[in-house]
Amino acid sequence: MNLMKKKIFALCGSTRANSANLQLLKAIATLSANEFEIEIYDQLAALPHFNPDRDNETPPELVTTLREKIKACDGVLICTPEYVFSLPGSLKNAIEWTVSTTLFSHKPTAIITASGLGEQAHASLQLIMSTLEADMTEHTQLHISGVRNKVNADGGIMDKSTLNKINELIKSLSGLIKEK
Repeated sequence: MNLMKKKIFALCGSTRANSANLQLLKAIATLSANEFEIEIYDQLAALPHFNPDRDNETPPELVTTLREKIKACDGVLICTPEYVFSLPGSLKNAIEWTVSTTLFSHKPTAIITASGLGEQAHASLQLIMSTLEADMTEHTQLHISGVRNKVNADGGIMDKSTLNKINELIKSLSGLIKEK
């Protein structure tokens, strides 16, 4: 058995300081601490707006750093809310900075949409990540509606069904990584 923890790079679609999505990522980091070392990216709001003219051999420094982190990790975990039936602009912007690369191609990836509703954002994220050829299965994709009733402000997962689904997602992401 490999005792080295797998490196997971996590993107939180919400830039709010104590969002439910950030709390979920922290809870997942705790739940998976024996297996994963999760780095939660904290520069999402600082990334420059995507501009194809700047997506060249010398992209902005924050973009280069983002790309290096995705390249170096064993897997990616994205957790996002839904804003006006879509992905938050800051998350979409970060993903757009990777479109000219193959960083997500065959990269083990888990996606979570956690919001009041979230169906539209989840479908959009599934389409985007599939287009980028991220390695996902139905078990590494989770839609959590009514998140405020399922996760408390301290990151505690209050809903047993949600906790079980998160544990299944962790197990499935681990399986994808081991297949590589």
